[in-house]
Amino acid sequence: MIQYKRANSDEQLHQILEIQKRALKHNVSLAEQKSEGFITVPHTFEMLKKMNEACPHIVAFENDKVVGYALVMLESFRNEMEILLPMFETADRLLPHKNYLTMGQVCIDKPYRGKGIFKGIYAFYKDELAQQYDCLFTEVATLNTRSLQAHLAVGFKILHTQVTEGTSWEMVNWDWNE
Repeated sequence: MIQYKRANSDEQLHQILEIQKRALKHNVSLAEQKSEGFITVPHTFEMLKKMNEACPHIVAFENDKVVGYALVMLESFRNEMEILLPMFETADRLLPHKNYLTMGQVCIDKPYRGKGIFKGIYAFYKDELAQQYDCLFTEVATLNTRSLQAHLAVGFKILHTQVTEGTSWEMVNWDWNE
């Protein structure tokens, strides 16, 4: 049975990194990128831990094994990963009067996809953090149609499209007050 919680151990963070490594764009065939999706930004253990200490990530697990995750990235991390700075700058511009939270990355391990875990992670995310934040903002690579459709199905709306370093991104937001 799949359960959801906030990450609370180094072991869970290492399991997140293993899932992340398998789903990184450069580790996935073009056919799989189209059918299964992909993730773009790798994290170090140190960065993942630092982010988790500030606001614990969301993990889906089965029998103590992490099978999916959604990273929580507070605005205070905007300068920690240069590739993400344009996303934060766009969020500031599009959501000037919102207390927003940024989703740093979401991934379900391949054997567990199509089982509702993506929606479960986001439902848990909202339950855990909607009291503190107005909305959840993130970006999805335009070419990652599976991920984009999944985000829209959960409740995200496309606010803007931008190109950064040759990659087209959909800036999406889930307003928790609507």
